[in-house]
Amino acid sequence: MTAQIAFVFPGQGSQAVGMGADIYDAFPAARGIFATVDQALGFPLTDLCFQGPEELLRETVNAQPAIVTVSLALLAALQAALADDASHSSLTSPLTPAYCAGHSVGEYSALVAAEAIDLTDAIRLVRERGRLMHHEGTICPGGMAAVIGMDEDALQEVCREATELTLNAAARGNLVDRPIHAGAGKVIVANFNAPGQIVISGENLALQRAMELAKERGARRVIPLAVSGAFHSPVMQPAAEGLARMIATTAIRDARLPVVSNISAAPLREAQAIRDELAQQIATSVQWTRTIEYLVQAGVTVFIEIGPGQALTGMIKRIARGVTTLNVSDEADISKAVATVREMHVMDEL
Repeated sequence: MTAQIAFVFPGQGSQAVGMGADIYDAFPAARGIFATVDQALGFPLTDLCFQGPEELLRETVNAQPAIVTVSLALLAALQAALADDASHSSLTSPLTPAYCAGHSVGEYSALVAAEAIDLTDAIRLVRERGRLMHHEGTICPGGMAAVIGMDEDALQEVCREATELTLNAAARGNLVDRPIHAGAGKVIVANFNAPGQIVISGENLALQRAMELAKERGARRVIPLAVSGAFHSPVMQPAAEGLARMIATTAIRDARLPVVSNISAAPLREAQAIRDELAQQIATSVQWTRTIEYLVQAGVTVFIEIGPGQALTGMIKRIARGVTTLNVSDEADISKAVATVREMHVMDEL
C-alpha cells in the first residue's frame, strides 16, 4: 500500500454510450466484470453500455449500475495492465491505494474496490437504489441545479430562505388535508463539489425559488441538471428507508481499505458504519470538497479517477493545488496511467 495514492470513482452524469467497449475487447478481467453484472441483474447491461440507446442508458435505474460496472471494469483493466498480465483479475493489486472514495453512487465502486461488498451484491443494491430514487422523483417531483460562483454560506442561506417561503406559502394555501411528503417544500445544498461549484436539490417549487434567489444574490450561473429527481435531499428520505431494508439483508464486511464517507468526509472501515452510510447517503449532502481536503491532509498526492468521464479530475484540481491527477476512462488512458505510475516508482513501495 502506498500513502501517496487514492482511487476515486465518479457518479451519475458521467455515463456515455460506448463506455467500456474498448477495454472489454482488450482485457479478460474487464469482460469478467461485465459478465458478472449481466448475470446478477438478469439482463445484458453490457449491451446498454456499449450500444445504448442514450435515453435508456441515462435513466437513473440504468445509469447508476452502468457507471459502477464500467468503473470497476476499468479498475480491473488497469490492475491487469500494471501486472503485465491480461488474465490478472485482482482489483486490489499490484497497485493498492491508501484510500478509496466515490462521488454519490461512485461510493459503491469504492466499496467494492475496498473489498467491503462483493460486486454481485453491490450491483443489485445500486440497481434498487436507482429504482427507488426514480420512484420517489415521481411521487414528489423535484430536481437539481448547479450554482456557479456563489459562496457556500450564502447559498445555504438561499436554500433555507427558499424552503421557508415555500412551506409558508403551502400553509397559507390550506394544503393541510393533503398527504405531506418528507421533501415537500424543501431544498438543500446537495453536492459540495468544489469551491464555487455547488449543486442544490429539492422539490420543484422550492428549487425554483432557490434558483431565483441565487441569481438575485450574485450567482454567476445557475444551471438546471438533467436528472429525474431531487437526489441527495429530503425528497429522497422514503427511498433511503426502502434501501435500508435491502442493505440490512446484504452481506457487508469491514473494508480492507478505508473509504472516505460522502456524508462525513471521514474514513469508513467497519461494516455497520458502511451500512449506515449507504442507507442515508441518497438523502444527505455529498461532501466532496471536504473529502478531497481530508485526503490531502492525510498525505495523498496522487488521485486516480477511475470511471467514465473526467468530472472528478476537474473538481480535484479546483480543490487541491499541486497534486497529481490521473484519469482512467478508456484503454488509451490506461496506457498513460501505467506509464506515469511506473515513472513515479510508487509501486516500488508496495
